[in-house]
Amino acid sequence: MPQTCALSLLAFTGASQFALVGALAGGGNPLTASVGAIFLSMRNAFYGLRLSQLLALPRAMRPLAAHFVIDETTAVSLAQSGRRAVRIGFAVTGISLYLLWNLTTLLGALGAEAIGDTDTWGLDAAGPAVFLALLAPMVRTATERAVAAIAVLLGLGLLSVLPQGVPVLAAALAVPMVLYGVRRKTPGSDADEGKGR
Repeated sequence: MPQTCALSLLAFTGASQFALVGALAGGGNPLTASVGAIFLSMRNAFYGLRLSQLLALPRAMRPLAAHFVIDETTAVSLAQSGRRAVRIGFAVTGISLYLLWNLTTLLGALGAEAIGDTDTWGLDAAGPAVFLALLAPMVRTATERAVAAIAVLLGLGLLSVLPQGVPVLAAALAVPMVLYGVRRKTPGSDADEGKGR
C-alpha cells in the first residue's frame, strides 16, 4: 500500500502509472517498465510548453505547477479565455484531481480485492473516456479531425506490434503527416511550385 500511494503522490499521471504497473505485473523488467512510463508521460512536457505561456507564473511557482500538468488541466486551461480564468481553471482542476486521485488510490489499495476483477467493470476504459470527452469539443476543423483520425489509426494499429506506451507516442506522427498533406494541397506551396517547373 505505501508503494501504491507513493506512486500516485509522486507520479501524477494516470496513463504512465497504469503502463508501469501493467508492465511490472506482466513480469516486465523494472527499468524497461520505467522507460515506457517516462516516454508515455513525455506529452506532458509539450503541454507544459503551451501552458507556460498561458499561465505566465512566477518562477518560484513553476516547479509546483509542473506537477499538475496533465491531460485534464491542459484541456481545461486551453478552453478558458483570459489569464485569470486560465489560472483558476488550471488550479481548480489540478488540485481537485490530485486530491481525488490520491484518495481513490488509497481506497483502491485498501479495498481492491472487495470489488473483484476490475476488468469486468471496464475501469481500464475510464481514463481514455475522460480524455476523449475533454478533447472532442476542441476538434473542430477538417485538419484537426484528420489528425485525430490518423492518430487513432496509428495508435490502435501499433498496439500489438510495439511495447506498451510507444503506440501513443507514434500516434503523434499524425500531426506532421496531415500538415504535409495540407501543405501539398495549398496553392502556392513549394510542392505546387515544383510541379510548374
